Amino acid sequence: MTDAAISVTQSVVERFTDQYLRSLGCSIEKHDDRWDVVVPDEVDTELATGNITLVCGDEETSDKDNEEPLHPDSQFFQQILTEVSKQAPAGKISIDTERAEIQIPGWIQEGNVEVSETGFTPYYDRTALVILFQVGIETVSEYQSELLRAIAVDMRTEESLPQLEKTFLRLTSMADDAVESTQSNLEKAGVQPLLATAREQLVDRIQTTVDEIHQEASRAADAEVEEYRQMQQQRLQEIEETHSNLSSKIDELGEAINSSEQTERVQALKKRKQLKFEYNEIDAELTDLRERRDHGFPERQQEIRERHALDVRVTPLTVTQVEYERGEIELELVEGERRRTITVGYGSGVGVTEEIHCSSCNRVLTRQNPVQSIKDGFRCIECTSKDVSQTD
Repeated sequence: MTDAAISVTQSVVERFTDQYLRSLGCSIEKHDDRWDVVVPDEVDTELATGNITLVCGDEETSDKDNEEPLHPDSQFFQQILTEVSKQAPAGKISIDTERAEIQIPGWIQEGNVEVSETGFTPYYDRTALVILFQVGIETVSEYQSELLRAIAVDMRTEESLPQLEKTFLRLTSMADDAVESTQSNLEKAGVQPLLATAREQLVDRIQTTVDEIHQEASRAADAEVEEYRQMQQQRLQEIEETHSNLSSKIDELGEAINSSEQTERVQALKKRKQLKFEYNEIDAELTDLRERRDHGFPERQQEIRERHALDVRVTPLTVTQVEYERGEIELELVEGERRRTITVGYGSGVGVTEEIHCSSCNRVLTRQNPVQSIKDGFRCIECTSKDVSQTD
């Protein structure tokens, strides 16, 4: 999972709710985890007007009038989130080098080489779409995860721009210096294909997280199935013991009937009839329980598995048209007394847009395999490590 995600934590929920309510003109008085809110009648909102008390972090639905829990999965917060996305579903911002400082690529940051000077030359403007998705991953029985995730896609090439996603979230955060969005000129027909592309990219990126939560849910389901199996095994032993005792009592009454006087015999016959009825009921229950055990208790297993099944919801909230500059960046690299200049493709807010290869092994330079020397070209950490070991 990339860093272009906002965890919908309790603190984020409270900060977002506070800012939105105040922007509407609501008054808020806070008493620890209880907020007394007044929503004026003239406010343009679908929220109920009048007095309301928000209970922060309370996941239980309150029976009190005008009292609402406020947490990531609460109805009140979801209503606010939906309302905000309806009010401004599409916007437009511009990112230039003044807004987004030059980003040094990871293959330089993690290596043994420093950057002494940088220079960006823009050649043309490009447009990307940044779609903010709400991602919910949960089971039927237990809340798991709620994220706001940004996906950036170049409108012309449909290229994924992960660095632009992080830049977008930083520039449009709830900080005081956040950039404001203007009205977009996007047309729905042009957005829909890119929306589908972004959704596919998002699903691919969160698959690892989904798999991890699925594994946790499967383990929880397995544990519950095993607990149920042990309980039924104990129940089976109890029934078998009762079954055996009844059988023994019926046999004893049979012997007593053959050797008893008439009056005692009648009483024994009645008793044996009653015990046989109980025996038949226990026998049927025992047969059914053994059969379900032999098949692994399929109905109960299905019920447990369904309760732990994952529900993954990916909902687009906003679409932002992002204008950015593309061109070239010139970096002067320094290693001791050595200096070397490199020019690579670059985008404002996007970062370096092309791969650089090791001059020795031709592997791509990355944050995990950074440039370690600029002697005789750009040599990666693996190649320079081999040189050292061969010298030793």
